[in-house]
Amino acid sequence: MVVKVFGDKGDMAKAAAEHAATSIRGALSRNDDARILAATGTSQFDFLEALTRSAGIDWKRVEMFHLDEYIGLPATHPASFRKILMERLILRTGIVKYHFLDGDTDPLDTIRRIGADLAVAPIDVAFVGIGENGHLAFNDPPADFETDEPYIVVSLDEACRRQQVGEGWFADISEVPSQAISMSIRQILKSNEILAIVPDSRKARAVRACLEGSLTPMAPASILRTHQNATVYLDQDSAALLTSAARITA
Repeated sequence: MVVKVFGDKGDMAKAAAEHAATSIRGALSRNDDARILAATGTSQFDFLEALTRSAGIDWKRVEMFHLDEYIGLPATHPASFRKILMERLILRTGIVKYHFLDGDTDPLDTIRRIGADLAVAPIDVAFVGIGENGHLAFNDPPADFETDEPYIVVSLDEACRRQQVGEGWFADISEVPSQAISMSIRQILKSNEILAIVPDSRKARAVRACLEGSLTPMAPASILRTHQNATVYLDQDSAALLTSAARITA
């Protein structure tokens, strides 16, 4: 795993987007299409903005999956990850093949259908974040490192739900759904390449735990250290608690 630290989150987002665009173009040069995995959340917005401005990508040949979605939240809600991806990625690029996780009708049917679509071929490049509690997708601690299921139903812990309130998506924790569909840890690790985009000081403790602490389900994103082609993009704020040995300043 490579860790890159940038002076501010704007520079970080731009560099991560350039890396992502290069990876997508490379996949398109080798295959008929490129399969990507996209994260949401406010920490991803600058990255997605920069990525959608990237030149030389035939987006109509890009197939998108996404990491997670709340159960019981309609796609019209501002916090819906389907809504965010539609507005910030799909409509801006013209992606025509995408697989949305429908968490407000039949989550188990969604898991079955999208899991089958996912199994057709590997993900070329995955874009992920790290939560304030160290979660990877919605795999809160203690995360399930063992299941081979591509998507699972998870219960969201209080720290995760409070993060959603803190980011302004909900007025109160009582409004935050208690369950979600999440891509499993093992499925994320099957991606050929993983880029983790993690800005802001509120992520600094989780970054330190996941990059310098024990590899443990209590710090779910620590599992990224086992992937042979993972790059973590940080800004100075999210990297503030790391030792110099864990930093590669870009």
